[in-house]
Amino acid sequence: MGATAVPATGTWDHEVDFLVVGSGGGGMAAALSAHDAGLSTLVVEKAKMYGGSTGISGGGIWIPNNPTLRAAGHDDSRESILRYLELLTEGKVPRARLEAYVDHGPAAMELLGRSRWWRLAWTKGYSDYHPEWEGGRPLGRSVEPKPFDTRKLGADEAFQRPNSMKGPLGLWITAADYRDLAMVKRTWRGRWKSIVAAWRVSSNVIRRRHMATGGRALVARLRMALKDAEIPLWLRTPMTALVVDGAQVVGVEVTRDGVPTRIHARRGVLLACGGFDHSPELREAHLPEGARPDRSLGARENTGDGIVAGMELGAAVDFMDDAWWMPSVAHPAGPMIPLVSERAIPGQVIVSTDGRRFTNESSPYVNFVHDQLEGKHVEAWCVMDARARSRYPFAQVLPGAPFPQSFYDAGTVHKAGSIRELAQSIGVHEDNLVETIERFNGFARSGVDEDFGRGESAYDHYYGDPNLTNPNLDVIDKAPFYAIRIEIGDLGTKGGLVCDEHGRVLREDGSVIEGLYATGNASASVMANEYAGPGATIGPSIVFGHIAARDAAVRVG
Repeated sequence: MGATAVPATGTWDHEVDFLVVGSGGGGMAAALSAHDAGLSTLVVEKAKMYGGSTGISGGGIWIPNNPTLRAAGHDDSRESILRYLELLTEGKVPRARLEAYVDHGPAAMELLGRSRWWRLAWTKGYSDYHPEWEGGRPLGRSVEPKPFDTRKLGADEAFQRPNSMKGPLGLWITAADYRDLAMVKRTWRGRWKSIVAAWRVSSNVIRRRHMATGGRALVARLRMALKDAEIPLWLRTPMTALVVDGAQVVGVEVTRDGVPTRIHARRGVLLACGGFDHSPELREAHLPEGARPDRSLGARENTGDGIVAGMELGAAVDFMDDAWWMPSVAHPAGPMIPLVSERAIPGQVIVSTDGRRFTNESSPYVNFVHDQLEGKHVEAWCVMDARARSRYPFAQVLPGAPFPQSFYDAGTVHKAGSIRELAQSIGVHEDNLVETIERFNGFARSGVDEDFGRGESAYDHYYGDPNLTNPNLDVIDKAPFYAIRIEIGDLGTKGGLVCDEHGRVLREDGSVIEGLYATGNASASVMANEYAGPGATIGPSIVFGHIAARDAAVRVG
């Protein structure tokens, strides 16, 4: 079920100053920070490919006041950022940890920016997830990596974790591009972006480029920086145990190419090996009912190894009952399909089996699922009409394109000539669903959602239709009608080892486990049960990886 702890007896097979377990964004950034501080560093990765969950993510980074934002004139006051985070975390995260995140984030990004490969862009307009709160920003604080030609990785290209961001014929799109392309049937900007997309396909063919965006581009840029720094990365090297000398962690045991290997870490071990996304035992033990089945989009190797190893040493854990939730559609022949933009489009509502709406469909995905779980609406359906289906993409199906027959065969999609017939098909209360649609249509005509305030937040608007008075509301009245089953998915778990402001792992009594650090989803989330904005998973992982490396550098080995 995970790694264990063993005493420091016998000899070492390898020695470094700082050992990083996990090759996601936080792990690689930490290795670069440690190297910059003069520490010999090694990254070990359980999987046969590097990148972790970062590699299959959208690649956004939420770190206020980073150099990219400052260059665009988007400066924040420290007080406003901290106020926003305090409102988000509701006192569940120590103030010192929030301050460390805010104060050290810019320095972490400046260090990464010294690499010739580090190139980012502001995703302007992709707002914080609660822009209406004090300290929130409607224009957003998220940055994303610029597209990267992965041919530059050389032989390492074959070992980079793939994701689903790559389009047909090598089409590549950024997060900003997707927003426009989603409106290809509705705006001139969307149509222009479709022409740009076609040019990119032709250009890739002619120039034989392997363009990556999102998490793949971010990981590729970090990998190139590791190569420049000559920091070794060992793949197929799972950690099997933490090695302790008394109460201090002094190294790890791994299995490398099937051979047990002991690594001495003179200054410390950083656990950056993800959450317990794919551990049936831990999901069953900690996650709420309805969310225990494994529908996670996290890296397949994330089974809580680091969390379990820390707990065996007496480490405290927190937020184990929560995750980076993501409403999703189950692809009949592939991974879960996350629903980010789809819930913001007009002409659709999401209901539970009683035929009633239960929240603002366009709300941030973590909040949406929190409401779903709290109300026990585990079975939910997105109901839309033919107009919405013809105008907007949904679950990776292009506007106007039919849902694949396999979706119908699996019971994921239903289609009917009337709302009442649709309710019968999916087993939802008929009269309630008819009434819900009629009531929602009234809101659409007035432009005001009186039940849940859909379209009131700048976040809702980002993926909405700018042609409408309320970008998130339109009537549902054109047959045929569709219902798509919504599953409770996640991007990874939130619970993990409790750490202090230096990234050091703490015991239940608040004492430090010397020599042991954690970041990313191996640590208890600095966001508590909330989500600041796009990239608020990768951002803290990078920052606390950086903080841990700098802390290890000043401690006596």
